[in-house]
Amino acid sequence: MEPMLCPGCKTNRTRFNIIEQHPKAVKLHPQTGEIETEYTNGALDPFHLPYRGPSYRVQCAACGLIENAETFVKHAQHFSEVNKW
Repeated sequence: MEPMLCPGCKTNRTRFNIIEQHPKAVKLHPQTGEIETEYTNGALDPFHLPYRGPSYRVQCAACGLIENAETFVKHAQHFSEVNKW
């Protein structure tokens, strides 16, 4: 992990929630919304793209903002560069 700073509240550097994402590929019934088929990554339908998003996201435990971890890291890097003086 790298230092983080919340871009929302701009004060939190220490309290975060790491949200692990475990995607499940499914096909839903169009009228009922019930799961018709649950796919594994090796056996997806030809029209079903595999999940390519981040494996986790970060939530600021002060203001509740949820973003990719890179957003919090980049904000901390930018803030430290601006305030070097």
